[in-house]
Amino acid sequence: MSTTTSPATGRDSTPDAPSVDPILVEIIEGTLASVEQEVETAIGRTSRSPMIRDAHDFRAGIYDWQMRKLTGRSYSALVQPVVRDFPLETMRPGDVFFHNDVYESEGGIGHLPDLCVTVPVFFEGEVVAFVQAFGHHDDIGGATPGSMPSAARSVYEEGLMVPPIKLWDQGVPNRAALRIMTRNSRMPDSLAADLDAECSACLMGAKRITELFGRYGREPIEAAFQAILDKTTETYRREILSKIPDGEYVWEDYAEHDGVDEPKLHTQRITLTKMSTGGPGNGPKLVFDFTGTAPQAKGPINHCGDYADGNFLKKWLAPILRNLADTPERMAELDVNEGIVPLIEMKFPEKGTLLTPIFPAPTNARTFVILRLLGVLAGVVAKAVDGQMPADQETIRYTGVYGKDRDGHDYLMREVLGGGSGGRYYADGEDTIHVVPESRNLPTEFTESRFPFLVERLGLAVDSGGAGRYRGGLGYEKHIRMLKDGNFMSIADRSILACWGVKGGKAGRPFQVTIDPGGPNEREVHALVDSEPVKAGEVIRIRTTGGGGWGDPLDRPVEEVERDLRWGKVSFDGAREDYGVVASGTKDEPAIDTAATEELRASIRAERGEQPFFDRGPGYARLSGGATSADVDWL
Repeated sequence: MSTTTSPATGRDSTPDAPSVDPILVEIIEGTLASVEQEVETAIGRTSRSPMIRDAHDFRAGIYDWQMRKLTGRSYSALVQPVVRDFPLETMRPGDVFFHNDVYESEGGIGHLPDLCVTVPVFFEGEVVAFVQAFGHHDDIGGATPGSMPSAARSVYEEGLMVPPIKLWDQGVPNRAALRIMTRNSRMPDSLAADLDAECSACLMGAKRITELFGRYGREPIEAAFQAILDKTTETYRREILSKIPDGEYVWEDYAEHDGVDEPKLHTQRITLTKMSTGGPGNGPKLVFDFTGTAPQAKGPINHCGDYADGNFLKKWLAPILRNLADTPERMAELDVNEGIVPLIEMKFPEKGTLLTPIFPAPTNARTFVILRLLGVLAGVVAKAVDGQMPADQETIRYTGVYGKDRDGHDYLMREVLGGGSGGRYYADGEDTIHVVPESRNLPTEFTESRFPFLVERLGLAVDSGGAGRYRGGLGYEKHIRMLKDGNFMSIADRSILACWGVKGGKAGRPFQVTIDPGGPNEREVHALVDSEPVKAGEVIRIRTTGGGGWGDPLDRPVEEVERDLRWGKVSFDGAREDYGVVASGTKDEPAIDTAATEELRASIRAERGEQPFFDRGPGYARLSGGATSADVDWL
């Protein structure tokens, strides 16, 4: 068996793994998924902050000693920065490592509220694996409550930076480090409780993995680990990459504002090259070239993507490729683990761009970039496969209120509200999805009992989904009535630029926040705001983004539009304007005028000109100087 020495760990690795019993591989793979789920369940049940316990904005992952991610149910951070600073031979059972420093994380941490806990797994005195958890916590210091100042010009304004440290040493917590972190947080009790939950859960997960090694032995398990990764590589090579024709394809999309400059187009561009050779075993591979991405922003929308050869971004973006699977059911079966990494090569521009920022550029709203990149990849692949990809999906946003509660204590309520996913070539988009897997909005019963406001409405935002043969999913509409004076905060985009439609589909409706709608103080609020005052009695109306539509909306069967009217997803005006369907009556009993509908649809078809392959919505013209589409939007 040939061996190579890992430059990161200094230990021999065995790329040519021995043959392994396929039944054992299934057992090992299932056990890893079970342990990962057990770790996340433990964190959810024992943590304290609403963001971790209730919104579930955290993830766990399991890695081998070579720092390769073995589980593929969700994304996670990286082990590389821990091993870089603490070599394997210095680690001991009971050690727990911690970091949140964006620039010291090898690209695995996007902003300072994402705290990462890593526990090494030992068997027969050596590190054989890692269990890791990272999540978005309520507050880690900085200029504003929540540690996400929308106008930050430096990472120093965003909170406490901690490079990799040993938070527990052989089972003994580092009380000094914990005290420093909690002292810098506006919510020290929940931060301490969350960290304790995450450390304990990962230690429990490490114990489970050690038991697994004890049951089957090191060599069979490590062979199974290699087989798990090889299976992913082969599956994507055979079932996914084979669907993309060889060639070069270019597309770009944009963030709309950075919290400092006036709104403008912050470009994120991907040149996708598909080659039949050059990948593992001289098979196919994909090259993502980010040349053409805009310079780093003054405000906090930058993302450190160019570390560890883009290892984090490869696993972050790869789930989009699953849309090329033969069926939706098959798509759901495909995991993204380290096996995807050899199939993708990344080329980054020079330092100083949105994806290659220079320290200490701020990063707290980096979701504007990394979530947009998911859409850019979907778009560039859509150009290669004649649109057989979904339209643009919702983008994550953080909204919340803070102030003094009924007892005069400080409070912070912040949640991640989802939006609509894009229409697909075989189905409508999904309503109110959340990009973070298994995350959710905060339960009304919880928020009303804990914070001084009432949730008067939480439902679908009518007409928010982009029109298409397959309609985009709808976003939320949420009404919050304040019972005490407070402040509203928002870290969101897609308030000008909408989720794009593809192959004739139209863009969805953008994000919008209105305070005191219909009242004497009605006003629109910027999507990036730290402290908009809201008086007691005023309502905050939040409407999240709708997904883009897929295909010509005039091809949508009339009976499906009628169904949308009955379900309240499309209004009567929307049916006419977006789908050319003339209807009257009531929501419960809509009446379609078939003759008028045929006439209206024929008129719309005759009057419209040639359409671009992508529809960006009316907001694009505002930022592009009047252009309704970009050059890359046409085939």
